[in-house]
Amino acid sequence: MDVVIKETAALTPEELLTILAARTKVFVVEQNCAYQEVDDRDRQAVHVVLADAGALVAYARIVPWPAGGAISFGRVLVVAKRRHEGLARRLVEATLAEIARRYPDQPVRIQAQAYLQDFYAGFGFAPTSAVYLEDGIPHLDMLRAVG
Repeated sequence: MDVVIKETAALTPEELLTILAARTKVFVVEQNCAYQEVDDRDRQAVHVVLADAGALVAYARIVPWPAGGAISFGRVLVVAKRRHEGLARRLVEATLAEIARRYPDQPVRIQAQAYLQDFYAGFGFAPTSAVYLEDGIPHLDMLRAVG
């Protein structure tokens, strides 16, 4: 399993298309959620890919928190045929390691799907909001403090 970490500008056209196709399949098609999946935050994102034999099997993007003062990651996915193999945990570990390397003194804020609250709590995230609907899916804000 390879971990590939690149800023958007460093991605090849093929890598970018592979990422966007995977994200659209999971977040628009599988979750039956029509929304603007590709957004302006992608222009400055850092992309974290787990690849097996060159094929994307898990993905996340690192971006600044919209209100500033923190870093964030999201668009966390594992392709359908590779779920339940522990890849999400490996992906989040790699993502948090890259955040620590690039932004060592920044807290990490995420908008987690509510059913994943316990999963993210295992990485030190605590809820900072009540559950709310984001594009029709229950979410909550979570924070992993510095230190």
